[in-house]
Amino acid sequence: MQRRSKIAFGLALAATAALALAGCSTGAGSAPTESAGGGTDYGLITAGTLTVCSDIPYKPFEYEESTGSGQYTGFDVDLLTAIAKKLDLKTQFQVTNFDTLQSGTALLAGQCDMGASAMTITDDRKKNIDFSDGYYDSLQSLLVKTSSGIKDINGLSGKNVGVQQGTTGENYAKEHAKGANLVQFSDDGVLWPALQGGQIDAILQDLPVNLQHEKDDPSYKVVETYKTNEEYGFAFAKGKNATLREAINAQLKALKDNGEYKTIYDKYFTAK
Repeated sequence: MQRRSKIAFGLALAATAALALAGCSTGAGSAPTESAGGGTDYGLITAGTLTVCSDIPYKPFEYEESTGSGQYTGFDVDLLTAIAKKLDLKTQFQVTNFDTLQSGTALLAGQCDMGASAMTITDDRKKNIDFSDGYYDSLQSLLVKTSSGIKDINGLSGKNVGVQQGTTGENYAKEHAKGANLVQFSDDGVLWPALQGGQIDAILQDLPVNLQHEKDDPSYKVVETYKTNEEYGFAFAKGKNATLREAINAQLKALKDNGEYKTIYDKYFTAK
């Protein structure tokens, strides 16, 4: 969404340690096996339930239906729920810090079966996690208050620009927002209020998320977009449970072929 992109060496070490503690699960070369109930054994943490780690909120990809409800919705949530239904599985979403997800730590530690969190597929991340086929193409973008006078990235010199730590948006800002003071935030749940509260002058992050903010509050607008060839993928523990990953890929393709993917996409991204 994509959203996020550096992997610290320390986190990689933590992931290795987590692997040693977590024990063994289905290997990358394993063939599908039958569960006791006769269905495919996907090596799930909880039988019959696909447990998904996600950095929530990140609207419109994943967010609470209402504050404190513990019920989640969004493009990632709906898409993966539809995929799981095809596999005769329920879904359970678990709020997880993005850095521990994109580094592979949470996955290798057995906190969840997979991750769905608007995560861009990058070569750096592939060193620590396995990805599904891509399921969403995205751009980066610049969001500002309409009265700010900021027209593009060249107007950010001396300005406080909010970015989410460890994301591709942060990387893009470091390279292109010359003279700007980059301010890191843990997630969009604190990044967006910081802009509204005047702590920062702009947000540089995934276009769909900034467009959602523009929609929610017309006093803010996306003034520029940046093509970065980003594609989101679902995340899996490195070298683990290829059976589940392949099943997710197969059902993702099926949803695209039968039109269900488009229905879910239009729900969140088509102007009304």
